[in-house]
Amino acid sequence: MITLANLSPNVGANRKRKRVGRGPGSGRGKTATRGHKGANSRSGASVRPGFEGGQMPLQRRLPKRGFHNKFKTEYSIISLDQLNKFDAGTDITIEMLVREGLAKNDQMIKVLANGEISRAITIKVDKISVGAKNKIEAAGGKVIEIDIAE
Repeated sequence: MITLANLSPNVGANRKRKRVGRGPGSGRGKTATRGHKGANSRSGASVRPGFEGGQMPLQRRLPKRGFHNKFKTEYSIISLDQLNKFDAGTDITIEMLVREGLAKNDQMIKVLANGEISRAITIKVDKISVGAKNKIEAAGGKVIEIDIAE
């Protein structure tokens, strides 16, 4: 019977690591398997990511398309259906939504009017669509939009 006390790896599964540069008797001394001269024989030498030996690298060979706005604000989108999981009368904050896994911690939150809401809740988010706001208020809830400047 195998127990934690007598576990052992399969034969040949664990091999000793190659120790280089430990004298001529080791068989891997002197140049330490690096060969003679050249960039890769020297310490600190490495090829940067994407370098293809002087050939035009892939990221420069491929065509560039469109425009990427690096200042774009990313929103975590939440539907009204997802807010039904909270009890009626709950004050829903961004921290609660992140804790429940409905939103990401580093993104702003926007609530959209997908589905229906059947509970009176108070929600505090960065943005909310007009339709979602109307549906929450029709159910007896309240919406507080957080100003970015706060």
